[in-house]
Amino acid sequence: MTKTFLSYVLAAIVAAAPAAAVAEWQAVEEVRPYSISGKTGAELYESIGARGPEVGAGRVIAHTTFKLTWTRKYEAQGAACVITTNRPKLIITYTLPKPSTALPPAVQASWESFIAGVQAHERVHGETIKEMVKEIETMSIGLTVADDPDCKKIRIELTRRLGEISAKQRQRGRDFDKVEMGDGGNIQQLILKLVNGA
Repeated sequence: MTKTFLSYVLAAIVAAAPAAAVAEWQAVEEVRPYSISGKTGAELYESIGARGPEVGAGRVIAHTTFKLTWTRKYEAQGAACVITTNRPKLIITYTLPKPSTALPPAVQASWESFIAGVQAHERVHGETIKEMVKEIETMSIGLTVADDPDCKKIRIELTRRLGEISAKQRQRGRDFDKVEMGDGGNIQQLILKLVNGA
């Protein structure tokens, strides 16, 4: 390897470092099980209906929530204000059903198929949350507002933009659920197979 080529490689690594620094965080993903009972698929589903997490006006099979906080630094640069640091801390929690006792082998097989499908559904919600946080990060790092030496206007502007990005993420989740939970959708199919022992 020539010295010139090595210098080029090192220069490329150094040049890439700032971009890599933006993506250095990792989401913490945790599963919070809730206990259900039953020895048949129908009994398990009935228990889910009685014990599932409450969302809106009723209970659901599973639910994905998140907690997002930021380490953010605002700096006055002349008369402007700039966000120079904006590191997220993201914790995603998947609330999922878990049988409290061992299941008969045939029911266990149906359950494993059912819960794998439910987990896959909730992971899609988790991915849209992570994509939202990355979009916020990309949008806000280096965000500059002129004529704002006290860094007050920038907070209002940031809040406005955050609202737009958050609303878009929530709409994506609703659209996904509408397809998955509609007639003939994936979730309906999973429920039918569990209840019917398929």
